[in-house]
Formats: sequence, structure tokens, C-alpha cells
Amino acid sequence: MKKAVLIFVITIFTQNIMAQKKIVQTAGREQLGEFAPEFARLNDDILFGEVWSRNDLLSLRDRSLVTITSLISQGITDNSLLFHLQSAKNNGITRTKIAEIITHTAFYAGWPKAWAAFNLAKSVWEEDIKGDNAKAAFEREMIFPIGEPNAAYARYFTGNSYLARISGTQIPFANVTFEPGCRNHWHIHHADNGGGQMLVGVAGKGWYQEEGKEAVKILPGTVIHIPSGVKHWHGAAADSWFAHLAFEIPGENTSTEWLEPIDSNEYDSLR
Repeated sequence: MKKAVLIFVITIFTQNIMAQKKIVQTAGREQLGEFAPEFARLNDDILFGEVWSRNDLLSLRDRSLVTITSLISQGITDNSLLFHLQSAKNNGITRTKIAEIITHTAFYAGWPKAWAAFNLAKSVWEEDIKGDNAKAAFEREMIFPIGEPNAAYARYFTGNSYLARISGTQIPFANVTFEPGCRNHWHIHHADNGGGQMLVGVAGKGWYQEEGKEAVKILPGTVIHIPSGVKHWHGAAADSWFAHLAFEIPGENTSTEWLEPIDSNEYDSLR
């Protein structure tokens, strides 16, 4: 009985704390205080001070989700949406969640509105797909190490890549990791006989393209066979870390010819 009473008291105490938590907003008075003081008061004290503060009814995360979808549905993709996207991130909505939210909203609100929203969302969550924390999180997804910065071949890459040599005997292969947006230049594996390369997707999302053909998406488990003499490039998607195993196929007089970078506009058009 005492235990039940204690749980009840703790529950009420927690609810009271949640109910008392208020959102402090001053933007209305700072931007419109002299021009429209009543609107500023309603914005700061009522909308945020009361409605947004009723977190015993809806969490701040839920209110962010509702607000974002409402703004996108109306085609409002100005600073108002940017503010609420930033708030959503602070309220616990992750990059993967916001991508799914906007994708779902697109089917009901319209594709162009979703595109506009994505352009803002990318700027808000950009730091979540790059940097040391994102690198460490990505490495935990794999059974292979990321390795060291790919300094020896850096001049043949757009963006940062990492190399971990897995085996140097029989069929040599390495794990190559690309930061979001990183890709290598067009290149050709030459050989008088045999040669070429095989890629196996390990983690994340990437692209492979042969000259004159459409780009192919690489996901974990995707196998790409590259004959010698074929001009191609491969790398990460713009919004994802990516890693693949690169197998060097034995051959006679093998070499790699590095060529020009992929055109940025062509790369940016990949979806």
C-alpha cells in the first residue's frame, strides 16, 4: 500500500513539473513590439507561453511535428518553417525522422512543398551527417573498421574518404568509407588480361555509374562487377555516409587511370 501511494505521489509530482514548464518566447516583442504590441503579446504569452507550454497534453516533440506538417501543407517555407525545424531538432526529432515526416507529408501536401522543406531541413540537420560524432556512429553500423584518412588518393576524390586495408594476400581488398557527398573521380582499371574491380556495399547509401549509363544505387549487400577498361566512378549519396569493400581482381599489367571529377550538377541531380 505504501509503495502504491509513493508511486502515485511521484506521478503527480512529475506531472506538476511538466505542467509548470513554460516556453519563454520574446521574438514577438523584439520584432513587433512597437509596431503591433498586441500581436506580439499573443505570440509570446499565449501561443508559446500557454499553448506550447501545455506539454502534459502534447509533448514538445509532438507539437513540433504538428506545426511542421501544417506549415508545409500551406506552402510556408520561410523563416517560420526554419525556426520550427530548428525547434523540432531541439525537441528530439532526428534527421532520419524529419526526412520520413517530410516524405510522408509530400503525398498529401504536394511534392514541390516537400522539396522546399527539405532544402531548409538539410541546413538544420547538416551537422548530424558530418563530423566526428557522425563518423563514430556510422562505424558502429559496420563489422569493418573505417580506417585512416585516404591521404594517398585524396587528390582523386571530391570530399573526405577513409581506407582500411582488410587483406593483402590472395584477393586483396579494402574497406573504403565516404563522408556524405564524397565520391571519387572518373577512372578506369586497365589490364592486359583479367583485372577490374568488384564492390560490395557494407553500410549506408552510395552510387556507382559507368560512362554512358544511369547511376546505380549501392546499398548494404549490393555487388558491383567492374570489368577492366570501363570508365566509372563511385561514392556516397549526398545525405548519407557510405562504405564498400573494394576487391582488386588479379590480372596482367594492371593499373588505374584517374580522370576528371564527376560534374557537380550531375551528381546533385542524383536522387
